[in-house]
Amino acid sequence: MILNRPYALLAILVFILTPITAMSVVFEPAQSQEAQRSTQSPAITTIASVSNSFLNETSDSQQTAIQNETVNYYNNHSGYLVYPISNQNQNNITNASATTQAKLPGIIMIHENRGLNENIKDSADILARQGYVVLAVDLFGEVTADPDRARELSSAVRNNPGPAIENMKSAVRYLGTLDNVNASRIASIGWCFGGAQSLQLALNSEDQPLAATIIYYGRLVNDTAELSKIKWPVLGIFGDQDDSISVDSVKAFGRGLNETGITNEIYIYPGVGHAFANPSNDNYAPAETADAWRKTLEFLKKYV
Repeated sequence: MILNRPYALLAILVFILTPITAMSVVFEPAQSQEAQRSTQSPAITTIASVSNSFLNETSDSQQTAIQNETVNYYNNHSGYLVYPISNQNQNNITNASATTQAKLPGIIMIHENRGLNENIKDSADILARQGYVVLAVDLFGEVTADPDRARELSSAVRNNPGPAIENMKSAVRYLGTLDNVNASRIASIGWCFGGAQSLQLALNSEDQPLAATIIYYGRLVNDTAELSKIKWPVLGIFGDQDDSISVDSVKAFGRGLNETGITNEIYIYPGVGHAFANPSNDNYAPAETADAWRKTLEFLKKYV
């Protein structure tokens, strides 16, 4: 069933929250069941279809032209690079460094356990239209729809995290070399497996500091000695019905960030489970997804 646009817009209009104080764990108000459970067929739905509805109503971002290309950024690993371009450059783009004189903030985007698929590329496009140069990395070298293969691929990274960490750090270095990127304003974002990797990148970037870290329902680290390595703001998005990431672990994560003095915004949405922001997932919750995107864009604007 195609997402009922009036419900999506209504959810966005009524979901105006008072400002949230950073460095606290916040439970978000529940949506009405009708707004919360409006769904689309996974065959025709991407994250862009719901998020763009919100963006269309709040900015002129859809008027922004973007250019994408496949780039080699680490040991023959190719990623999806996408960035905004000016009107005069639309017809003669050859590479990212030639597109614009202004230096833009950059984002390293990290995929879920299905790999660098169209859903992730759509998400990268959304952020590019907001004025960011986005490099969606590839930690697997393949895309899969098979849950067993997805578990194998993600388990291999967790059991041997070194190569994935070097992959992401190389992506940061690559992005920082582009002429249209401000190397001091690079953030990371990831969902599920990618959320955990976004945190791992933060924990291993002391020599190459980031501007911000965004984690959507990824596995967490609560040890304050580890967390103290992070010197920049952290945004966390979670659901209280997540069987993989418990509310207790999210609270402990928030406490650890607070104890180490790390600016953070941690949100827990009631009634939604793991991967609620993925339209192809059974737990998909469009109203919460739209609000999480709003929080993400506001966080990036504030800190990156």
